[in-house]
Amino acid sequence: MTDPDDRPAHPGGRSRDSGGAGLPDSAAGRTGPPPRAGALRVETHGLDVIAEGERKGSPRTLFWPWFGANVSVFGLSYGAFALGFGISFRQALLASVLGIVFSFLLCGLVAVAGKRGSAPTMVLSRAAYGVRGNRLPAALSWMLTVGWETVLVALASLATATVFDRLGWGGGTGTKIVALVVVGTLTVVGGVMGFDLIMRLQTVITVITGVLTLVYVALVADHVHLDAVTAIPDGSAQEFVGALVFMLTGFGLGWVNAAADYSRYLPRSASTAGVIGWTTFGASVAPLLLTVFGLLLAGSSAQLSAAVAADPVGALTTILPTWFLVPFAVVAVLGLVGGAVLDIYSSGLALLSAGLRVPRPLAALVDGVLMIAGSVYIVCVADDFLGPFTGFLTTLGVPVAAWCGIVLADLLLRRRDYDETDLYRPRGRYGDVPALPLLLTLAATALGWGLVTNASADWLTWQGYLLGPFGLGGRAGSWAYANLGVLASLALAFLGTLALGRHRVRAQEARAAGEAPA
Repeated sequence: MTDPDDRPAHPGGRSRDSGGAGLPDSAAGRTGPPPRAGALRVETHGLDVIAEGERKGSPRTLFWPWFGANVSVFGLSYGAFALGFGISFRQALLASVLGIVFSFLLCGLVAVAGKRGSAPTMVLSRAAYGVRGNRLPAALSWMLTVGWETVLVALASLATATVFDRLGWGGGTGTKIVALVVVGTLTVVGGVMGFDLIMRLQTVITVITGVLTLVYVALVADHVHLDAVTAIPDGSAQEFVGALVFMLTGFGLGWVNAAADYSRYLPRSASTAGVIGWTTFGASVAPLLLTVFGLLLAGSSAQLSAAVAADPVGALTTILPTWFLVPFAVVAVLGLVGGAVLDIYSSGLALLSAGLRVPRPLAALVDGVLMIAGSVYIVCVADDFLGPFTGFLTTLGVPVAAWCGIVLADLLLRRRDYDETDLYRPRGRYGDVPALPLLLTLAATALGWGLVTNASADWLTWQGYLLGPFGLGGRAGSWAYANLGVLASLALAFLGTLALGRHRVRAQEARAAGEAPA
């Protein structure tokens, strides 16, 4: 029996040159006549390759989706999160700059794969993991993006309820549910409609949230007290590393698994340096500015810093004049929706990559239902936000860091563009379930989970099992909350692939050149 992923190109369907990766029109999800230029439509692209004729734009267009997704006022709350590790302002500033820029640089590097392969991120990683071996990281990617979109929608609902409460309009459970339905609907519609609406939406969000965020900063600037900020004592090296890793996982490492989903629409002739630069710059600039100002606010008020842990966005309204509460609600909701829309779009693609055979819009809709259910739990049931959030980031951050290390090393070893047809064929050059990347992922994840802890989440107390054997003081030692496991997982996967994967990549590219496979 012929494997459906290993069939030849359909005579009446798409050829590789037309962008369908040898899949029939029905598999590629493309039916009917092309829409008129400028018309909004539901994107029918799923896991198929983007045709050359549909690839457009330049690297600078990547600025808009990445900036719009990261300009949320949620970035201000990261100042309080960083200082919560017990470090000084200057240490938190350094950890924030290094963590934000380096993590989004990883996104920029992964985005290069989109230009070279025209397929979604979690399809391109089949070159490293094999066609069906890639289902493991695709499932992890799906969980991460669904988790993030759930967190963002829940935060938007909590912030709206806080604003309504301060205005005397009622901020109870009913308000939270209504806000959740509205925000969730906006997010799901954006995810189902797809690329064209997302690009237009992110441009609008960028302008509105950018302007209103500047107004917010001007209004609360008098709450910054530099004497209090500079008086915060230095923390230990371990606490600094913990804050650095938190920034890594809270920003760029939460996006690497989707980094090529937008660059795949660029022409192959687009500048590689431009793709890296505009992705990194667009994603980093807003979080950098917002986090620095958040550090100043949190360092000036211990009460505000503590409140952020319970309601990261809503707590920021407590220092605002009443007349700006409604505009603040607008900027908060739009900024969070901007990130959630990109997440739900990519989570739908990841779900398809994990093996679900449905159209992309339906996959995004399924994710939307799960997102709303998870948001209801956070908004109406959970008592604490920061503890479970930190545990979620760290736990999934470890295997995602391993995936990132393997994909980046694989991309670095390649001298040719991806063979788009073989990305969909288990018996093609990339293989079906190769052992090396899967074993490296498991080893890096086991190492990483052994070097991280999270005392605020009871379901994660099993982690940190290597801190004692490695002489790092055990689960109660000074290195317990440095979360070294994320860095260790990334390094082991990257170096292991460089050292052991070179021969496999060369054999694939020899075959791509028409030579016999090794």
